[in-house]
Amino acid sequence: MKSDLTAVVFPGQGTQRPGMGKDFYENIAVSRETYEEASQVLGWDVTALCFDGDERIDLTEYAQPCILTTEVAMFRGLQALYSFTPAYFGGHSLGEYAALVAAGAMPFSEALKTVAARGRLMQEAVPPGEGAMTAVIADNLDIEWLRDMLADVPVDIANINSASQVVISGRADSMEIVHERLEQAGDEAGGLRFVPLNVSAPFHSRFMNAIKDTFREVLDQVAVKLRPEQARCVTCNYTGHFHAGKSASIIDALVSQVSGAVNWRDNMQNLAEKAQRIYEIGPNRPLKRFFQSIGIPCRSITTFSAAAREFSS
Repeated sequence: MKSDLTAVVFPGQGTQRPGMGKDFYENIAVSRETYEEASQVLGWDVTALCFDGDERIDLTEYAQPCILTTEVAMFRGLQALYSFTPAYFGGHSLGEYAALVAAGAMPFSEALKTVAARGRLMQEAVPPGEGAMTAVIADNLDIEWLRDMLADVPVDIANINSASQVVISGRADSMEIVHERLEQAGDEAGGLRFVPLNVSAPFHSRFMNAIKDTFREVLDQVAVKLRPEQARCVTCNYTGHFHAGKSASIIDALVSQVSGAVNWRDNMQNLAEKAQRIYEIGPNRPLKRFFQSIGIPCRSITTFSAAAREFSS
């Protein structure tokens, strides 16, 4: 595989599932070592949460480090077995940390500690039940029109996922107002659909501003251990472009990401301009559909057997 033609992307929170990564753990030594390293760094048994159906896997503070561990374990396993060496990297929200680790820009141990703090802070930012997130789905969704419709309500655009899906985030008691407003727009909106997301807080919205200073303190401790030049090949959710390759700008972007929109559609376009092959690696495959919506093929690796089929043929 020619690495200069390949990109890899990692999905974020919501992709967790019982048993995720267990087949990599059982079949590849470096994947097993990755889970063991995570347990040592975090001080709790990551494999128990990932493999044994522990209900805490759906809590943000646990889900984020577990997903990161699984994605890094899968990626390292593919490197070891198949010399998988992509040249470009991207990740959706939490997945951006897996991308930075895979690119060699952030040490895995530091990424673990960072996302554990990130998950805890995001969970604590808003009391349970006060926030909500909803996917807004329509053909050729007009982002600026949607922003105008949200201008006077405490609801923000959280994820620009594709040409046909945007996630909005904000106060739960304002979502019904937004739904009614958008439905009344009728034909102008192009037949909107709404899918409430099963989340515990309004991520990537103004309601995360309260944690930004504390989270910056967490990231500032990581800054000296970054290899910022390696991040030039990693897309940045906050700007939509590739990281500039400077520690300060990486920290700024990751802090801004918690309350700002994930510009995933721009990330996809930038990756597609560089790579002819794009692989999604993670417990589930939401990003594949987003790429397909803008006419870009993406192969997904969610299991050890899928990896064998893809790379052994």
